[in-house]
Amino acid sequence: MNRIKIILIFFSMLLCITGCTPAQEETEKELILPATIPSFVQKSDIETIDWDRKAVKFGDSGMIGNENKSGVIGAGMPSLNGQKWMWHLWGTENATNTELTVVGFHRESGTVHPILIDGWSLKLGGENNGADAHIPSSVKIPKSGEWAILLYTNGELFDTVVYNIHK
Repeated sequence: MNRIKIILIFFSMLLCITGCTPAQEETEKELILPATIPSFVQKSDIETIDWDRKAVKFGDSGMIGNENKSGVIGAGMPSLNGQKWMWHLWGTENATNTELTVVGFHRESGTVHPILIDGWSLKLGGENNGADAHIPSSVKIPKSGEWAILLYTNGELFDTVVYNIHK
């Protein structure tokens, strides 16, 4: 009779522990892409972000980004209320026929957002500030925190820039 009680207590404790532990699906948020996002944006692009590769300031114009790849004038004073950013890209061919798509991923919430006020994409202009291509834009960062900005040119992942935005 004591053995039965011990076994019952053991299974009751095991059931309680199992029931109190969150399932893996509950602890890991599933990445959901917005319905309006361009079809070439892949979840794997977001899942492989290098969060240690932070944007740095470079050049004489206060550009912040990944030197010799992509940089932004205006990102040094980010605002949650909207502002102007000028995107610069190096290593783009035939820049004036290139479409730049900008995708924002907020690390803390695990959510994807458009950053450009007028949609996901813009047509790039020619050379400026030593870059092969550039384009000014209006941006709005939806919330403060750590952001990965994924840049696509003509449907291909071009670069990822990690910013801390807290204003």
